[in-house]
Amino acid sequence: MNDLFSKPDYSLYSNAMSFLRCPYHKDPTAVAADIVVFGAPLDMATSGRPGARMGPDAIRRASVNLAWEGKKFPWDFNLLKRATMIDAGDLVFDCGDAQDFTTRMQAAASAIIEGGKCLLTLGGDHFVTLPVLRAHAKKYGEMALIHFDAHTDTYANGSHYDHGTMFYHAPKEGLISPQHSVQVGIRTEYKQDGHGFNVINALEANDLSAREIVDHIRRIVADKPVYITFDIDCLDPAFAPGTGTPVCGGLTSDKVLKIIRGLVGLNIVGMDVVEVSPAYDQSDLTALAGATIALELAYVWAASKTVPLEPLADANLDFAI
Repeated sequence: MNDLFSKPDYSLYSNAMSFLRCPYHKDPTAVAADIVVFGAPLDMATSGRPGARMGPDAIRRASVNLAWEGKKFPWDFNLLKRATMIDAGDLVFDCGDAQDFTTRMQAAASAIIEGGKCLLTLGGDHFVTLPVLRAHAKKYGEMALIHFDAHTDTYANGSHYDHGTMFYHAPKEGLISPQHSVQVGIRTEYKQDGHGFNVINALEANDLSAREIVDHIRRIVADKPVYITFDIDCLDPAFAPGTGTPVCGGLTSDKVLKIIRGLVGLNIVGMDVVEVSPAYDQSDLTALAGATIALELAYVWAASKTVPLEPLADANLDFAI
């Protein structure tokens, strides 16, 4: 092939069309891969500012800042040499039809994970997690949820298609076990009695060390299969202004990354990053945060395939948390 066209592309401005410039495959079931990145461009379920439908594209464009050759600090391996990652583009659905989105999203997620691949979903508003959880539950059964957010999303008074009701419906459908699930960064009102989930609210999370938070999470999820969902508004608006429902008093990007890295060794079966709304972003801060968190989740998944759960408690993870 002509070297003019085959030269590896590390420019921030050229061909920023897939996450981390990974190979694009419209049909992810037709190729071998370990991790499939898939966009869910929906924001019909928002209660605040719209725009999260543009989140997958913004995250992908920001990810080129991370697409340098080699390993990512502070990891000791190159993700793309340990795992095969592809980008399957975005879900196509009838615009304005929430039911069509829900049906198609669950079917697409099922097709990907039934093929033995790990699905990394880019939202979209947080409602996209519900059909994805349904798909994962068909394969893995009841899961533990590690949920980073400013809101519990367990509200019963919203519509069926609402980004604040997913984790009210999910336990009732047997998708997740609240007693084995933990919500980190909550700083809006929730029912402490009868709520069911374990909560490390933002006041606590900002005072605890990352190590203490990780230890608490690991005790809660135990040996359950784990789904990780990251609503970008878990971060303080100083680090993620581009989101639909920003809430002051959130976590720093540094603490969040340390917590995520501490999850190596858990049985992670799926993950998502949601609620990036680029219309309200500043200097791509939120998009870059979303891309970085998505990449860290992929590193944690890959590292967890070679690190058993039990010995990890004594492992030296000081580099990370």
